[in-house]
Amino acid sequence: MERLKLVLQYFQSNSESISNGICIILALVSVKLYTSFDFNCPCLPQYNRLYSLGVMLVPPIILFFLGMLVNRHTGVMMDEWLRPEGQRSKNPAVVKFLFSAMLQRAMLAPMVWILVTLLDGKILICAFSVSVDPHLFSGFPNNTGLDVIKIMAMVPCKDNIFGHSSFRKAVTRYVRCYSQAVGWSILLFFIVLGSLARLIKPFFDDHARFLQTRYWSNYLDVEQKMFDETCVLHARDFARKCVVQFFEEMREDSVPMLDRPYFSVSTKDDWDCEDEDRLHGVTRQEQMDKLLDKWFCSKPQLDVRRIANRPRLCPGCSKRSLSSEV
Repeated sequence: MERLKLVLQYFQSNSESISNGICIILALVSVKLYTSFDFNCPCLPQYNRLYSLGVMLVPPIILFFLGMLVNRHTGVMMDEWLRPEGQRSKNPAVVKFLFSAMLQRAMLAPMVWILVTLLDGKILICAFSVSVDPHLFSGFPNNTGLDVIKIMAMVPCKDNIFGHSSFRKAVTRYVRCYSQAVGWSILLFFIVLGSLARLIKPFFDDHARFLQTRYWSNYLDVEQKMFDETCVLHARDFARKCVVQFFEEMREDSVPMLDRPYFSVSTKDDWDCEDEDRLHGVTRQEQMDKLLDKWFCSKPQLDVRRIANRPRLCPGCSKRSLSSEV
């Protein structure tokens, strides 16, 4: 149980870990889908290859786009690529880094599907049994009255024309060996390619620039999440203010003033001052629309020095403090 908690905490630590966990889940789902999928070859010369290649290629395409859809890096990359430059310049290296990270994660589940199909071999037997030379094997059924192509197309199916003949088993074993050889070769190629990339990359890449690119890609992700969270909090405060204001306007003279148990301020002026401070001066829909448009068209510069020491005072509070001093 403790190990499971540690694994869950790791996947919840940041968006990159969550993306990795989602990609692993998609890969496991692809294996489960293939094992539960009942593959039935048509056993017709004109449909065998088309059906087999469709089963091999269409699900990976679906899994690839699904991996892109659930990957958070896709949205961050598109926002950074399509936004106007404004006050903040664009960094093509960050977009390239996000695209590479998104592509690597989205390709995991499709590659697992293709490798599983190749190692299993049933799909390639259905697709390429017609291409096998029947003279390489003994026991070919000549008394069926069918063409050679039609007979070879029936190899993936347990048809009565073969009976207990060893011809079908030999052809099936022959094509499955080729399929497994291709599958293991592809797996070995990607493992060697990834290992060489890890070993050779430090000699041809500036590590400091890589750290900068990785940092700013993580910054964009964190900035987007914090902006969404801040928008949710601001919308909640704005909605609460509108609702309370509505009930105050509808209150008759005989109705006592609404209690406010959720706030620790003593007077109405203090309560209004706190609202203004939490809403950051945004009191109308037009102001909020302009603010969101400004965020998209002209994001703030990556410089916090000019706002680090800015005092955060409510106008009403400052006036009240001045009057009290007088």
